[in-house]
Amino acid sequence: MITVHHLNNSRSQRVIWMLEELETPYQIKRYQREATMLAPDSLKKVHPLGKSPIITDENRVIAESGAILEYLEERYDAEKRLKLFDEEERLQSRYWLHYAEGSLMPLLVMKLIFSRMGKPPVPWLLRPVGSAFGKGVQKGYLDKQLATHRGYIEQHLASHEWFAGSRFSIADVQMSFPLQALTARGGAAGSPAIQAWLSKVESRAAWQRALEQGGEVKLD
Repeated sequence: MITVHHLNNSRSQRVIWMLEELETPYQIKRYQREATMLAPDSLKKVHPLGKSPIITDENRVIAESGAILEYLEERYDAEKRLKLFDEEERLQSRYWLHYAEGSLMPLLVMKLIFSRMGKPPVPWLLRPVGSAFGKGVQKGYLDKQLATHRGYIEQHLASHEWFAGSRFSIADVQMSFPLQALTARGGAAGSPAIQAWLSKVESRAAWQRALEQGGEVKLD
């Protein structure tokens, strides 16, 4: 059976959702973030980098969200629930699958880090300076970059039902986490197409089951 090594408030929630979409049996091994918000060292016993998500399947250990989603689709989507038959849609799906982690998530992670520079574990004497510096970086660089990406995604979703096109695919699973994070951090205001897409995602039965299994993801 597939084991999902699930870290709370993390990208591994997408893997649980994917498995629920496929209706594939799995089990969850849970890990809790440390006070520093980092993953516990126990994850390094599963994979040397100690990052989530990770799945184990028989003798395989697979890390990285995109690689996991592709593996699950290729091996377990026998009923072709997420299969794309149109070449252009397959290309779109591949693009958004890589865009999520390669272009969008680094900016969101940076925003999270800089927003916390005035909070513990930063020493209290340095927090005023850290807070001012963090706000400056966000205002001068990150917020502008995220606004560009938000507009790009909004334009795409305004003319496409799902990220790949007319069919739900692993691109939608992959893009769920960064768009949730963007929304939670105030970066999706005035984006009706993004909000409509999130509403469609959150109304899916598999999404609801994944929340029951993995728990709510708090990204603010």
